Amino acid sequence: MRGYLIGKIAQAFLTLLFVLVFNFFLFRVMPGDPAAILLRGTAAFNPETLETVREDLGLDQPLPQQFVTFLGDALTFNFGASFFQSGQPVSDVIASTVWPTILLVGSATLASAAIGLLIGIYGGWKRGSKFDVGSLSFTLFVYAMPEFWFGILVLMAFSAGVGPFPAIFPTGGYETAASDLTGLNHVVDVLNHMVLPWATLTLAYLGEYYLVMRSSLLDVLGEEYITLARAKGVREKFVLRRHAVRNALLPTVTLIALSFGFILGGAITVELVFSYPGVGKLAFDAIDKHDFPVLQGAFLVFSVGVLIANLIADLLYGYLDPRVRASR
Repeated sequence: MRGYLIGKIAQAFLTLLFVLVFNFFLFRVMPGDPAAILLRGTAAFNPETLETVREDLGLDQPLPQQFVTFLGDALTFNFGASFFQSGQPVSDVIASTVWPTILLVGSATLASAAIGLLIGIYGGWKRGSKFDVGSLSFTLFVYAMPEFWFGILVLMAFSAGVGPFPAIFPTGGYETAASDLTGLNHVVDVLNHMVLPWATLTLAYLGEYYLVMRSSLLDVLGEEYITLARAKGVREKFVLRRHAVRNALLPTVTLIALSFGFILGGAITVELVFSYPGVGKLAFDAIDKHDFPVLQGAFLVFSVGVLIANLIADLLYGYLDPRVRASR
């Protein structure tokens, strides 16, 4: 286990180093001069000011020196100042959007994982039943729909009101603007704004957990130890709980861990449709406005979140299944 642990941590550090190198060069080969973008539309746009801004941003230094400076800044989470957020530090801009994204995407991921695994277990156990056929058809249907398209339909039905569907929920946002609500009223207001994007994400993510769990359970049910347990007279409910489900859950560990890693990335399309002020929408706005410091910081945050989740998944999988450690 110790060798397995060291190997996985070393792989994570090497991947992080690659991400840092990629992140550094990616935003230096993109079209547009960051200094010119920062001064665009201002009266101070002239060659002298442009050169001064390039010096302030460190763009006049050789690439190796820029890379060393970038590594130091990345380790201290100092990504500079946003071009289009009144010069606010990038770390503060990203931090202000992290909690709304964690609240929305995190809760939707938990709900979809719990519901998907439960109906996947029951559907696989009752293969061919009406429940299995119905749940399989429904999850495949919602899984195949693009999130933004499904979100638009939900928004039209329950925010604008179409036919028999009344306009119940807000059209978007995280909370009512200029409401100054506090306490329980603020919580209710936030939850009211979250209902539609949360339902969209939960249904959109449901299919992957259901399909993986159902497929894994069906594979396990064909194993010899399941046949042996039944031959020994073990009751069916104990065959399911103690033998089938425990082993069938292993493949879902990686999926769930990676899903939590993507939480920091947000759900860009859903946040855009519902104008939800999360990290995903922030990244889209940064792309649209060529806000390179925010985009660079957001990209690194997304990558680190996925790396940490992947490392946790690998370590947890190796702990739960000794065959993984033995095969390295």
